[in-house]
Amino acid sequence: MLFFWVASANLYAQSPSIQLLEQGRKTSIRGMSVVSDSTIWVSGSNGSVGKSRDGGTTWTWMTVKGYEKRDFRDIEAINDTTAIILGIAEPAILLKTKDGGNSWHLVFEDSTKGVFLDAMDFIKENESYSGIAIGDPLNQEAYILTTKNAGDSWTRLISNDQPPFLKEEAFFASSGTNILFSKARKTSMVYFVTGGGASRLMCAPIPFNSSMISIPLLQGSSSTGANSIALSATGDKAVIVGGDFFKDTLSSGNCVLVQLSSNKGSVQFTQPQTNPHGYRSCVIYTSKNKLITCGTSGVDISTDGGTNWQLISRESFHVVQKAKQGKAIFLAGSNGKIAKLSSF
Repeated sequence: MLFFWVASANLYAQSPSIQLLEQGRKTSIRGMSVVSDSTIWVSGSNGSVGKSRDGGTTWTWMTVKGYEKRDFRDIEAINDTTAIILGIAEPAILLKTKDGGNSWHLVFEDSTKGVFLDAMDFIKENESYSGIAIGDPLNQEAYILTTKNAGDSWTRLISNDQPPFLKEEAFFASSGTNILFSKARKTSMVYFVTGGGASRLMCAPIPFNSSMISIPLLQGSSSTGANSIALSATGDKAVIVGGDFFKDTLSSGNCVLVQLSSNKGSVQFTQPQTNPHGYRSCVIYTSKNKLITCGTSGVDISTDGGTNWQLISRESFHVVQKAKQGKAIFLAGSNGKIAKLSSF
């Protein structure tokens, strides 16, 4: 009897749980960058940026002066003092801080009609950081920015070989994770996924002279398609999630597993046996075979590489991230909600 009780207690203790850390602030958080188990940055609407240096126990909040009405849909932090935020709509802006958020400096701005930045990602190369930011297509061509100096300056990348976007195809600025910049296979590769009128995947080295591949997800309307892509540590597998934002409890067509070949542009798609339980805006690998995905209708985990998904919470979250240097996993969403995932 005692053995049964101990075994049951251990099983319960190891079940994934979500611990609420913060809520009630008038901001919808979609940007998150977890530097370490202790240092977390988030960004959201109403010009808000938050930072914790103690694993989420306490938070310092700042409203970026001069940008009080902006929605910062993505943030990439290098350490506890340096970070870049991305603001949506016109004009497109990128701001950087080097003093922990006390001051922010404009590092990029474009007032072109129709410009709309969606997401960005960085990788460390040599002694600096290279980055890429993407925006909705202009004249059927993706709006792409690159940096080689940790975001101090940005250059727009224009390539005549870039495949054209289809009618009403664009990106979703839902979690800052529809683009990945990776050196998992030693070569710098960029992966991005689209939604709306079409949902497609591109995986190629800069300057993106390969074709875009249709993804077997819900697509064809303004609220459907891919929202997020996660890449395995070995760089040969990926998981893509999305669905229909307006029908966020619909489980069909919201996830696909991807086998990436070493051959340029060669991929193989596989459907999960058990899908996530609704629309999902973000997905990440937490280890070789473990993943977590979240959206407005809940949070799911997988322990078999994405083949089967288990709903662990119906709480709404927009974004989930794991510490770049550590094991801690955090989630964030509307109403300034921030949480930590335990025992996974």
